[in-house]
Amino acid sequence: MRRITQLPNNIRLITEELKDRHGTAIGIWVGTGGRYEEDRNKGVAHFLEHMAFKGSTNYSCDEIKQSIEGVGGNVNAFTAEEEICYYAKVPSRHWQRTFDVLADISFFPTISKKDLDKERGVILEEIKMYHDLPQYYVSELLDELLWPNHPLGKSITGSAATVSALQPKDLRDFHSQYYVPPNVVVSAAGQLEHDELVKLLRSKTSGLQTDHSSGNLMPARKDQDRPGLNLHFKQTEQMYMAIGYLAYEINHPDYYVLALLNVIIGGNMSSRLFNEVREKHGLAYSISSGTKTLHDTGLFTVRAGVDNGKITAALELILKVLTKTARTGITASEFKRAREYYLGQFTLGLEDTLDRMLWIGGILISNDKVKTVQEVIKKIDAVTMADIKRVARHILAAHRLNVAVIGPLSSVQEKSIRSIL
Repeated sequence: MRRITQLPNNIRLITEELKDRHGTAIGIWVGTGGRYEEDRNKGVAHFLEHMAFKGSTNYSCDEIKQSIEGVGGNVNAFTAEEEICYYAKVPSRHWQRTFDVLADISFFPTISKKDLDKERGVILEEIKMYHDLPQYYVSELLDELLWPNHPLGKSITGSAATVSALQPKDLRDFHSQYYVPPNVVVSAAGQLEHDELVKLLRSKTSGLQTDHSSGNLMPARKDQDRPGLNLHFKQTEQMYMAIGYLAYEINHPDYYVLALLNVIIGGNMSSRLFNEVREKHGLAYSISSGTKTLHDTGLFTVRAGVDNGKITAALELILKVLTKTARTGITASEFKRAREYYLGQFTLGLEDTLDRMLWIGGILISNDKVKTVQEVIKKIDAVTMADIKRVARHILAAHRLNVAVIGPLSSVQEKSIRSIL
Protein backbone atom coordinates (compact mmCIF):
# COMPACT_ATOMS: atom_id res chain seq x y z
CA MET A 1 0.00 0.00 0.00
CA ARG A 2 1.36 3.40 -1.02
CA ARG A 3 1.08 6.35 1.34
CA ILE A 4 2.30 9.94 1.06
CA THR A 5 2.72 12.50 3.82
CA GLN A 6 3.97 16.08 3.69
CA LEU A 7 5.36 17.31 7.00
CA PRO A 8 4.76 20.85 8.28
CA ASN A 9 8.33 21.73 7.24
CA ASN A 10 7.43 20.53 3.69
CA ILE A 11 9.54 17.38 3.56
CA ARG A 12 7.65 14.79 1.53
CA LEU A 13 7.55 11.13 2.50
CA ILE A 14 6.38 8.32 0.24
CA THR A 15 6.25 4.67 1.27
CA GLU A 16 5.05 1.35 -0.04
CA GLU A 17 4.46 -1.18 2.72
CA LEU A 18 5.22 -4.66 1.36
CA LYS A 19 4.58 -7.08 4.18
CA ASP A 20 5.75 -10.14 2.26
CA ARG A 21 9.31 -8.86 1.75
CA HIS A 22 12.23 -9.56 4.07
CA GLY A 23 14.14 -6.41 3.20
CA THR A 24 13.39 -2.70 3.52
CA ALA A 25 14.94 -0.01 1.32
CA ILE A 26 15.10 3.65 2.31
CA GLY A 27 16.27 6.65 0.30
CA ILE A 28 16.75 10.31 1.12
CA TRP A 29 16.53 12.45 -2.02
CA VAL A 30 17.67 16.05 -2.45
CA GLY A 31 16.50 18.08 -5.43
CA THR A 32 19.89 19.29 -6.61
CA GLY A 33 22.82 18.01 -8.60
CA GLY A 34 25.37 18.82 -11.24
CA ARG A 35 23.27 21.31 -13.20
CA TYR A 36 22.80 23.50 -10.11
CA GLU A 37 26.51 24.28 -9.93
CA GLU A 38 28.54 27.15 -11.33
CA ASP A 39 31.89 27.00 -13.11
CA ARG A 40 33.72 27.98 -9.92
CA ASN A 41 32.32 25.09 -7.86
CA LYS A 42 31.78 22.40 -10.52
CA GLY A 43 31.76 19.03 -8.78
CA VAL A 44 30.63 20.33 -5.40
CA ALA A 45 27.39 18.28 -5.33
CA HIS A 46 29.30 15.05 -5.99
CA PHE A 47 32.03 16.01 -3.50
CA LEU A 48 29.39 16.65 -0.84
CA GLU A 49 27.87 13.22 -1.47
CA HIS A 50 31.28 11.67 -0.77
CA MET A 51 31.81 13.75 2.36
CA ALA A 52 28.50 12.67 3.89
CA PHE A 53 30.02 9.23 4.48
CA LYS A 54 33.07 10.64 6.27
CA GLY A 55 31.14 11.47 9.41
CA SER A 56 28.06 13.23 10.76
CA THR A 57 26.86 14.65 14.05
CA ASN A 58 26.01 11.28 15.58
CA TYR A 59 28.01 8.79 13.52
CA SER A 60 31.69 8.42 12.67
CA CYS A 61 32.82 7.16 9.28
CA ASP A 62 33.22 3.62 10.63
CA GLU A 63 29.88 3.71 12.45
CA ILE A 64 28.06 4.74 9.28
CA LYS A 65 29.27 1.68 7.40
CA GLN A 66 29.16 -0.75 10.29
CA SER A 67 25.64 0.23 11.39
CA ILE A 68 24.27 -0.92 8.03
CA GLU A 69 26.74 -3.45 6.66
CA GLY A 70 27.13 -4.97 10.11
CA VAL A 71 23.50 -6.13 10.03
CA GLY A 72 23.67 -7.50 6.49
CA GLY A 73 22.63 -4.38 4.61
CA ASN A 74 24.08 -2.21 1.83
CA VAL A 75 24.50 1.56 1.81
CA ASN A 76 25.39 3.85 -1.08
CA ALA A 77 24.60 7.14 -2.80
CA PHE A 78 24.61 8.75 -6.23
CA THR A 79 24.72 12.24 -7.68
CA ALA A 80 22.90 12.98 -10.92
CA GLU A 81 22.15 16.16 -12.85
CA GLU A 82 19.04 17.07 -10.86
CA GLU A 83 19.01 14.88 -7.74
CA ILE A 84 21.20 13.30 -5.10
CA CYS A 85 20.12 10.16 -3.27
CA TYR A 86 21.48 8.47 -0.14
CA TYR A 87 20.05 4.99 0.17
CA ALA A 88 20.30 1.64 1.92
CA LYS A 89 18.65 -1.76 1.92
CA VAL A 90 18.64 -3.81 5.12
CA PRO A 91 16.84 -6.74 6.74
CA SER A 92 13.52 -5.20 7.76
CA ARG A 93 14.04 -5.39 11.53
CA HIS A 94 16.85 -2.83 11.21
CA TRP A 95 15.06 -0.16 9.20
CA GLN A 96 14.66 2.40 12.03
CA ARG A 97 18.39 2.59 12.79
CA THR A 98 19.16 2.64 9.07
CA PHE A 99 16.87 5.60 8.57
CA ASP A 100 18.57 7.47 11.41
CA VAL A 101 22.00 6.88 9.84
CA LEU A 102 20.87 8.04 6.39
CA ALA A 103 19.14 11.11 7.81
CA ASP A 104 22.15 12.03 9.91
CA ILE A 105 24.66 11.87 7.07
CA SER A 106 22.28 13.72 4.73
CA PHE A 107 21.32 16.58 7.02
CA PHE A 108 24.23 16.79 9.48
CA PRO A 109 27.56 15.96 7.79
CA THR A 110 30.61 17.27 9.62
CA ILE A 111 32.69 18.26 6.51
CA SER A 112 36.05 18.65 8.23
CA LYS A 113 39.07 20.11 6.41
CA LYS A 114 41.11 16.99 7.19
CA ASP A 115 38.53 14.63 5.69
CA LEU A 116 37.96 16.92 2.71
CA ASP A 117 41.65 16.97 1.82
CA LYS A 118 41.85 13.17 1.98
CA GLU A 119 38.68 12.65 -0.07
CA ARG A 120 39.84 15.19 -2.64
CA GLY A 121 42.54 12.74 -3.67
CA VAL A 122 39.96 9.98 -4.03
CA ILE A 123 37.79 12.09 -6.30
CA LEU A 124 40.73 13.21 -8.41
CA GLU A 125 41.51 9.53 -8.98
CA GLU A 126 37.85 8.93 -9.86
CA ILE A 127 38.06 11.67 -12.49
CA LYS A 128 41.19 10.07 -13.95
CA MET A 129 39.49 6.67 -13.95
CA TYR A 130 36.55 7.92 -16.01
CA HIS A 131 38.89 9.66 -18.45
CA ASP A 132 40.80 6.39 -18.85
CA LEU A 133 37.57 4.52 -19.65
CA PRO A 134 36.60 5.66 -23.15
CA GLN A 135 33.18 4.01 -22.98
CA TYR A 136 32.35 6.48 -20.18
CA TYR A 137 34.35 9.49 -21.31
CA VAL A 138 32.70 9.49 -24.72
CA SER A 139 29.41 10.33 -22.99
CA GLU A 140 31.01 13.44 -21.48
CA LEU A 141 32.17 14.48 -24.94
CA LEU A 142 28.62 14.01 -26.23
CA ASP A 143 27.18 16.11 -23.39
CA GLU A 144 29.52 18.94 -24.37
CA LEU A 145 27.95 18.92 -27.83
CA LEU A 146 24.38 18.70 -26.61
CA TRP A 147 24.61 21.44 -23.98
CA PRO A 148 27.61 23.67 -24.78
CA ASN A 149 28.58 26.27 -22.16
CA HIS A 150 26.01 24.83 -19.78
CA PRO A 151 26.33 22.85 -16.52
CA LEU A 152 24.70 19.83 -18.22
CA GLY A 153 27.58 19.81 -20.70
CA LYS A 154 30.18 19.49 -17.96
CA SER A 155 31.14 16.48 -15.89
CA ILE A 156 29.22 15.84 -12.66
CA THR A 157 32.49 14.94 -10.95
CA GLY A 158 33.95 18.32 -11.91
CA SER A 159 37.46 18.84 -13.27
CA ALA A 160 40.83 18.40 -11.57
CA ALA A 161 41.07 22.20 -11.30
CA THR A 162 37.64 22.79 -9.72
CA VAL A 163 37.86 19.82 -7.34
CA SER A 164 41.34 20.90 -6.23
CA ALA A 165 40.01 24.35 -5.38
CA LEU A 166 36.95 23.32 -3.34
CA GLN A 167 37.07 24.07 0.39
CA PRO A 168 34.79 23.12 3.34
CA LYS A 169 32.93 26.44 3.07
CA ASP A 170 31.98 25.70 -0.56
CA LEU A 171 30.43 22.38 0.48
CA ARG A 172 28.69 23.86 3.52
CA ASP A 173 27.26 26.73 1.45
CA PHE A 174 25.90 24.29 -1.13
CA HIS A 175 24.49 22.09 1.61
CA SER A 176 22.75 24.97 3.40
CA GLN A 177 21.19 26.17 0.14
CA TYR A 178 19.81 22.88 -1.15
CA TYR A 179 19.61 20.34 1.70
CA VAL A 180 16.50 21.94 3.14
CA PRO A 181 13.10 20.32 3.87
CA PRO A 182 11.11 21.75 0.92
CA ASN A 183 13.75 20.25 -1.38
CA VAL A 184 13.78 16.77 0.16
CA VAL A 185 11.87 13.54 -0.46
CA VAL A 186 12.16 10.42 1.70
CA SER A 187 11.09 7.16 0.06
CA ALA A 188 10.87 3.66 1.52
CA ALA A 189 9.61 0.25 0.44
CA GLY A 190 9.33 -3.05 2.27
CA GLN A 191 8.33 -4.06 5.77
CA LEU A 192 7.96 -0.78 7.64
CA GLU A 193 5.34 1.36 9.35
CA HIS A 194 4.51 4.59 7.53
CA ASP A 195 3.29 6.40 10.64
CA GLU A 196 6.38 5.41 12.59
CA LEU A 197 8.62 6.69 9.81
CA VAL A 198 6.68 9.97 9.83
CA LYS A 199 7.33 10.27 13.55
CA LEU A 200 11.06 9.54 13.16
CA LEU A 201 11.38 11.95 10.25
CA ARG A 202 9.55 14.71 12.10
CA SER A 203 11.83 14.30 15.11
CA LYS A 204 15.02 14.17 13.06
CA THR A 205 14.28 17.27 10.95
CA SER A 206 12.37 19.48 13.37
CA GLY A 207 15.26 21.91 13.76
CA LEU A 208 16.10 22.35 10.09
CA GLN A 209 15.59 25.66 8.34
CA THR A 210 12.68 25.68 5.91
CA ASP A 211 13.76 28.49 3.56
CA HIS A 212 14.48 27.23 0.07
CA SER A 213 16.23 28.87 -2.86
CA SER A 214 16.27 26.99 -6.13
CA GLY A 215 19.39 28.87 -7.22
CA ASN A 216 20.03 30.33 -10.65
CA LEU A 217 19.03 27.36 -12.76
CA MET A 218 20.19 27.94 -16.33
CA PRO A 219 17.56 26.79 -18.87
CA ALA A 220 18.74 24.00 -21.16
CA ARG A 221 18.20 23.89 -24.89
CA LYS A 222 15.86 21.34 -26.47
CA ASP A 223 16.71 21.87 -30.13
CA GLN A 224 19.57 22.80 -32.43
CA ASP A 225 19.92 23.94 -36.02
CA ARG A 226 22.94 21.93 -37.20
CA PRO A 227 24.75 18.67 -36.43
CA GLY A 228 27.59 18.56 -33.91
CA LEU A 229 30.82 16.53 -33.89
CA ASN A 230 33.38 15.94 -31.14
CA LEU A 231 36.39 13.77 -32.03
CA HIS A 232 38.96 12.83 -29.38
CA PHE A 233 42.19 11.08 -30.34
CA LYS A 234 43.24 8.38 -27.86
CA GLN A 235 45.31 5.25 -28.38
CA THR A 236 42.73 2.55 -27.61
CA GLU A 237 42.18 -1.02 -28.76
CA GLN A 238 38.61 -0.17 -29.78
CA MET A 239 36.84 3.01 -30.83
CA TYR A 240 33.87 4.24 -28.86
CA MET A 241 31.03 6.19 -30.37
CA ALA A 242 28.13 8.07 -28.80
CA ILE A 243 25.38 9.48 -31.00
CA GLY A 244 22.90 11.83 -29.37
CA TYR A 245 19.74 13.75 -30.20
CA LEU A 246 18.14 16.35 -27.96
CA ALA A 247 14.84 14.88 -26.82
CA TYR A 248 11.99 15.31 -24.32
CA GLU A 249 11.70 16.59 -20.78
CA ILE A 250 10.29 14.35 -18.08
CA ASN A 251 6.66 15.50 -18.31
CA HIS A 252 6.46 15.64 -22.09
CA PRO A 253 3.31 13.97 -23.48
CA ASP A 254 5.45 11.82 -25.80
CA TYR A 255 7.63 10.46 -22.97
CA TYR A 256 6.30 6.91 -23.38
CA VAL A 257 6.29 7.11 -27.16
CA LEU A 258 10.03 7.75 -27.08
CA ALA A 259 10.45 4.96 -24.53
CA LEU A 260 8.95 2.43 -26.98
CA LEU A 261 10.92 3.88 -29.89
CA ASN A 262 14.07 3.35 -27.82
CA VAL A 263 13.23 -0.35 -27.30
CA ILE A 264 12.72 -0.83 -31.03
CA ILE A 265 15.90 0.96 -32.08
CA GLY A 266 18.41 -0.36 -29.57
CA GLY A 267 16.82 -1.36 -26.29
CA ASN A 268 17.48 -5.12 -26.42
CA MET A 269 18.89 -7.96 -28.53
CA SER A 270 15.78 -7.94 -30.73
CA SER A 271 16.29 -4.30 -31.65
CA ARG A 272 17.07 -2.94 -35.10
CA LEU A 273 20.57 -1.74 -34.23
CA PHE A 274 21.60 -4.98 -32.54
CA ASN A 275 20.38 -7.04 -35.48
CA GLU A 276 21.84 -4.84 -38.19
CA VAL A 277 25.11 -3.63 -36.69
CA ARG A 278 26.15 -6.68 -34.67
CA GLU A 279 24.29 -9.73 -35.94
CA LYS A 280 24.20 -9.08 -39.70
CA HIS A 281 27.36 -7.04 -40.25
CA GLY A 282 29.56 -7.80 -37.22
CA LEU A 283 30.61 -4.16 -36.89
CA ALA A 284 30.31 -3.88 -33.09
CA TYR A 285 30.34 -6.01 -29.99
CA SER A 286 28.34 -3.56 -27.87
CA ILE A 287 25.54 -1.53 -29.44
CA SER A 288 22.55 -0.05 -27.62
CA SER A 289 20.33 2.98 -27.30
CA GLY A 290 18.95 4.83 -24.29
CA THR A 291 17.08 7.88 -23.08
CA LYS A 292 17.56 10.50 -20.37
CA THR A 293 14.85 12.91 -19.22
CA LEU A 294 15.36 16.08 -17.20
CA HIS A 295 13.10 18.92 -16.09
CA ASP A 296 13.33 20.91 -19.31
CA THR A 297 15.26 18.81 -21.81
CA GLY A 298 16.21 15.24 -22.63
CA LEU A 299 18.41 12.94 -24.67
CA PHE A 300 18.12 9.99 -27.00
CA THR A 301 21.46 8.28 -27.47
CA VAL A 302 23.12 5.38 -29.27
CA ARG A 303 26.41 3.97 -27.97
CA ALA A 304 28.73 1.49 -29.65
CA GLY A 305 32.17 -0.04 -29.25
CA VAL A 306 33.67 -0.61 -32.70
CA ASP A 307 36.80 -2.13 -34.24
CA ASN A 308 39.29 0.64 -34.99
CA GLY A 309 39.10 -0.01 -38.71
CA LYS A 310 35.31 -0.09 -38.91
CA ILE A 311 34.27 3.19 -37.29
CA THR A 312 33.15 4.84 -40.55
CA ALA A 313 31.18 1.83 -41.75
CA ALA A 314 29.53 1.45 -38.34
CA LEU A 315 28.52 5.11 -38.20
CA GLU A 316 27.07 4.96 -41.72
CA LEU A 317 25.05 1.85 -40.90
CA ILE A 318 23.74 3.21 -37.59
CA LEU A 319 22.59 6.43 -39.25
CA LYS A 320 21.01 4.40 -42.06
CA VAL A 321 18.97 2.44 -39.51
CA LEU A 322 17.91 5.62 -37.71
CA THR A 323 16.99 7.38 -40.96
CA LYS A 324 14.95 4.43 -42.19
CA THR A 325 13.06 4.27 -38.89
CA ALA A 326 12.17 7.95 -39.16
CA ARG A 327 11.08 7.68 -42.80
CA THR A 328 9.15 4.41 -42.88
CA GLY A 329 8.13 3.81 -39.27
CA ILE A 330 7.98 0.38 -37.64
CA THR A 331 6.21 -2.93 -38.15
CA ALA A 332 3.24 -4.25 -36.20
CA SER A 333 5.30 -7.11 -34.77
CA GLU A 334 8.04 -4.72 -33.58
CA PHE A 335 5.40 -2.55 -31.97
CA LYS A 336 3.83 -5.46 -30.10
CA ARG A 337 7.19 -6.80 -28.91
CA ALA A 338 8.29 -3.36 -27.73
CA ARG A 339 5.17 -2.84 -25.64
CA GLU A 340 5.43 -6.27 -24.05
CA TYR A 341 9.15 -5.83 -23.40
CA TYR A 342 8.75 -2.40 -21.82
CA LEU A 343 5.90 -3.43 -19.55
CA GLY A 344 7.60 -6.70 -18.65
CA GLN A 345 10.86 -5.00 -17.72
CA PHE A 346 8.99 -2.29 -15.85
CA THR A 347 6.98 -4.67 -13.67
CA LEU A 348 9.88 -7.08 -13.10
CA GLY A 349 12.02 -4.13 -12.06
CA LEU A 350 9.64 -3.34 -9.23
CA GLU A 351 9.84 -6.75 -7.54
CA ASP A 352 12.87 -5.76 -5.44
CA THR A 353 12.29 -3.32 -2.58
CA LEU A 354 15.35 -1.26 -3.53
CA ASP A 355 14.19 -0.83 -7.12
CA ARG A 356 10.70 0.07 -5.96
CA MET A 357 12.03 2.63 -3.48
CA LEU A 358 14.18 4.20 -6.19
CA TRP A 359 11.20 4.38 -8.56
CA ILE A 360 8.71 6.00 -6.21
CA GLY A 361 11.30 8.38 -4.77
CA GLY A 362 12.71 9.27 -8.16
CA ILE A 363 9.38 10.16 -9.73
CA LEU A 364 8.39 12.32 -6.74
CA ILE A 365 11.65 14.30 -6.46
CA SER A 366 11.93 14.86 -10.21
CA ASN A 367 8.30 15.08 -11.17
CA ASP A 368 6.25 16.41 -8.26
CA LYS A 369 3.76 13.80 -9.43
CA VAL A 370 3.10 10.27 -8.27
CA LYS A 371 2.56 7.59 -10.89
CA THR A 372 1.00 4.21 -10.28
CA VAL A 373 1.81 1.02 -12.15
CA GLN A 374 -1.69 1.12 -13.64
CA GLU A 375 -1.12 4.66 -14.93
CA VAL A 376 2.10 3.63 -16.65
CA ILE A 377 0.38 0.66 -18.28
CA LYS A 378 -2.43 2.94 -19.47
CA LYS A 379 0.09 5.38 -20.98
CA ILE A 380 1.89 2.59 -22.83
CA ASP A 381 -1.38 1.14 -24.11
CA ALA A 382 -2.31 4.57 -25.50
CA VAL A 383 0.76 4.75 -27.76
CA THR A 384 0.16 4.02 -31.45
CA MET A 385 2.44 3.07 -34.34
CA ALA A 386 1.70 6.46 -35.87
CA ASP A 387 2.90 8.14 -32.68
CA ILE A 388 6.22 6.30 -32.89
CA LYS A 389 6.74 7.29 -36.52
CA ARG A 390 5.90 10.92 -35.71
CA VAL A 391 8.31 11.05 -32.78
CA ALA A 392 11.05 9.29 -34.77
CA ARG A 393 10.76 11.90 -37.55
CA HIS A 394 10.99 14.70 -35.00
CA ILE A 395 13.77 13.41 -32.75
CA LEU A 396 15.95 11.78 -35.44
CA ALA A 397 16.01 14.78 -37.79
CA ALA A 398 19.41 15.28 -39.42
CA HIS A 399 20.00 18.75 -38.00
CA ARG A 400 19.59 17.37 -34.45
CA LEU A 401 22.40 14.82 -34.81
CA ASN A 402 25.46 14.87 -32.53
CA VAL A 403 28.37 12.43 -32.70
CA ALA A 404 31.28 11.92 -30.30
CA VAL A 405 34.09 9.46 -30.98
CA ILE A 406 37.14 8.37 -28.95
CA GLY A 407 39.94 6.33 -30.47
CA PRO A 408 43.08 6.33 -32.65
CA LEU A 409 41.41 8.17 -35.51
CA SER A 410 43.35 8.55 -38.72
CA SER A 411 43.08 11.68 -40.85
CA VAL A 412 41.19 9.66 -43.47
CA GLN A 413 38.67 8.44 -40.88
CA GLU A 414 38.21 11.93 -39.48
CA LYS A 415 37.56 13.30 -42.96
CA SER A 416 35.06 10.49 -43.69
CA ILE A 417 33.15 11.08 -40.45
CA ARG A 418 32.96 14.81 -41.11
CA SER A 419 31.63 14.16 -44.61
CA ILE A 420 28.93 11.82 -43.26
CA LEU A 421 27.61 14.55 -40.98
